[in-house]
Amino acid sequence: MAGKGRAQQNEWAAALTRGPVEVLDFFLPLWAGTALGASAAEVGALTALETLVSFVVRPVAGALADRVDRGRLAAFGAVLYGLSFAGYAATPGLGPAFAAAVLGGVGGAVFWVSLRARVGEGLGADKAAFSKLFAAEGGGTWVAFVAAMSLVSRIDYRGVFWLGAAACAVAAVVMLAPAGPAPAPQKAGGQGFGQLGRRLRPMLLLVVITALAEAGVGQLLLLHLQRGHHLELHQIAGVFLPGFIVYTTLPEYLHKVTGRLGRTTVLSLAMGSSAVFAAGLSFAPNPAVLTGMWVLSAAAFAAAVPVEQEIVAEAAGVSLGRAMGIYESATLLGATVGTFSAGLLYNAGDGWQAACLGAAAILLVGATLVRPVLRAVTPQGA
Repeated sequence: MAGKGRAQQNEWAAALTRGPVEVLDFFLPLWAGTALGASAAEVGALTALETLVSFVVRPVAGALADRVDRGRLAAFGAVLYGLSFAGYAATPGLGPAFAAAVLGGVGGAVFWVSLRARVGEGLGADKAAFSKLFAAEGGGTWVAFVAAMSLVSRIDYRGVFWLGAAACAVAAVVMLAPAGPAPAPQKAGGQGFGQLGRRLRPMLLLVVITALAEAGVGQLLLLHLQRGHHLELHQIAGVFLPGFIVYTTLPEYLHKVTGRLGRTTVLSLAMGSSAVFAAGLSFAPNPAVLTGMWVLSAAAFAAAVPVEQEIVAEAAGVSLGRAMGIYESATLLGATVGTFSAGLLYNAGDGWQAACLGAAAILLVGATLVRPVLRAVTPQGA
């Protein structure tokens, strides 16, 4: 029962935090440009700063997560996240917004690395632990988007940011609530970053490919709906929402499929299917078809990502914090390259089609690499 209580803590904290963070990523460029008068370059710098800080801090967060209580460390990360939201909500100008971005970068690194390491502690008792976490993150995302889109016209962007700060504060309280005895943190031993990096290197290539394609395709869809189909904010959200709902409902069911078919088969099929859907996006004639293709893409990513997290956690042994720090860094690297490349390609002459087909090609390469990668990383290669 204690393990179940800890798992529920993890899932609630993930839902409370992931939703506001995704809303912030969606709203921040719009708000910074309109409310703060930031130029396109300044908006880019603001979002890039948080990404850079988060990337730098993740290894430190991983080392800490192997030495201190992971629940308390995640609560500290949630507090920093909340302070970042409050900073955006209260800032009088662009300068303090950069300070809020730094807080968000540190908070995100500390929170997600320690939380995923904590989830990894329960993987032996519940093989679906990462699938459940993924579903909780998806559920928090679409609930937060519905709330934000409903309220933004009444309370403005700053009001939405204050709500995000409150959600992060609740997440911190959830992580600090007692939930039974915790496993003793490892103060010594285990695998260092170098050893873990060498062992996980093949798997990290798949992680980067998945994150690159997921973030890139999402960014492409957002740009195409806004500039190609000239949709308003609420219409764009309506296209994305069904995909977020799929994230919520499918992961646990897909984990059962993984148990029957094996990780190699499911991961290969997921990446291959994602490639087909990415290519299909380039030929979709209208937003309704785009919505359907995005739902199918979301289902494929919902199958792939939890499997990758499970494999990394199992390969980590007792060094869950360090492994999740490396995993999160690889994810962030892939997402950064994916969104940046998507923007560049979309501005080209036939950028929409070229970018979608490029993402499809990358995913097909990933699908062919799954079997040799899993043989190299996992004992059974399954």
